[in-house]
Amino acid sequence: MLTGCGFFGGEKKGDEQAGNQSEVVRYEGPMSKVLPYVYTARKELSLTFNGMADKQTMEKLLDELDKFNIKATFFVPGMRVAEEPDIAQFIVSRGHEIENNTLSRLDMSKLSYTQIHKEIQLSNEIIKKETGKLPRYLRTRSGDYTDDVRLAAAQTGMEAVVVYSLFLHNWQGETDADKLSFVRKYITRGGIITIDTEENSDLVEEIPIVAQAAKDVGYALIPLSELIAHGGERKPLEQIAGYDDIRMNMDYTNEKYNLIYDVVTDEKKITLTFDDWGTDYTITKILDILAENDVKATFFLRAKGVEGNPNLARAMIEEGHDVANHSYSHPVVTTLTPQELQEDVVKAHHVITEAIQQKPTTLFRPPTGEIDDTTAKVIAAIGYPDIALYDVTTFDWDVRNSAEDIVNKIMKQTENGSVILLHMLDDIHTIEALPIAIKRLKQKGFTFVKMADLIGLKE
Repeated sequence: MLTGCGFFGGEKKGDEQAGNQSEVVRYEGPMSKVLPYVYTARKELSLTFNGMADKQTMEKLLDELDKFNIKATFFVPGMRVAEEPDIAQFIVSRGHEIENNTLSRLDMSKLSYTQIHKEIQLSNEIIKKETGKLPRYLRTRSGDYTDDVRLAAAQTGMEAVVVYSLFLHNWQGETDADKLSFVRKYITRGGIITIDTEENSDLVEEIPIVAQAAKDVGYALIPLSELIAHGGERKPLEQIAGYDDIRMNMDYTNEKYNLIYDVVTDEKKITLTFDDWGTDYTITKILDILAENDVKATFFLRAKGVEGNPNLARAMIEEGHDVANHSYSHPVVTTLTPQELQEDVVKAHHVITEAIQQKPTTLFRPPTGEIDDTTAKVIAAIGYPDIALYDVTTFDWDVRNSAEDIVNKIMKQTENGSVILLHMLDDIHTIEALPIAIKRLKQKGFTFVKMADLIGLKE
């Protein structure tokens, strides 16, 4: 099968490899889906590898994975499997998954449809023959793909074209602490980490860094097939109820609005609110603290951050919290024209709605808290008459404010019906302050509710 196509001749490449092959009829069915990550709120992600290094390197790599009890997914090229089937068999025998990295790891954008199809199909056949495992997922060498790749993948029975959420290239002299900080910053729920076994000279040394980063955030590393099985399908925005409840409306002159700082009540009810956005490390720590203390909160999300990490926003919903709109790009709203402001806020609503797969709580909080009469009317006109402000502010966004400073400010200002403002930014002291503040507030008899419940918001 292979010899007739010239694959072992050593001279033929690209077009020449497929030159003698019969034309493949272009597939006209639905294209294979593309997975840069898996849609899930679970605390898990996958470690994957491209290519297949030499036997000695692969043995060291697999031993290192065993040290940290990691089962990974290897995207291997069919040609390498044909040349050294014992390595591919060794990967499978050690409990790892094996998938399709195309036959020869060529630039698929420069190949004809027939050549792309053969690169996928022949690789599948070789991997199945040598390992007994029929690949379900395809990844090109670079992770890039075209419509032809997606069509050929579907035609050859592949379940998805897998890309990645984080590609670890060679380091440029960073310390181990720098490396750990980087990986910890960019790993995400449902994420797909990729390392190239041929390109990455620090291949084996990457494993303890990835393992430690995942442990620090509190995430499990699981095989790709399990991650995908745990994931869900995201509905398009237009299929989500309430996606168009917030819409452009330039007729705002007579709009009514409510600026909500707190609630007058005899009950010792208060609400915790968190603004902006951060990494999985920071936000997951906040969610964990709230869960440990049985506290539900309201998160005002900067949608540009949500756009790049929708799973984290969905996690807030699945843990029983409310999410609301804090703009898309975090502008000072009084500096924008009415058109610019409405476009920003509507875009934020769409991004958040699609991320959480349901309508967010209908509250808007202006970045920095700055608002005026005209701006409030502009915001109310698009569907946000209730503008959420606060009466307890700690300036926790300023790293110079210690955890003790933050706790002291909360305890000094909080009273019945208070709305407490905190932030979910990285590298500030809110995570340290939060459990202490919650404990002390509970000791004073306060109970925590979500902001919509505190103010009696009727959705």
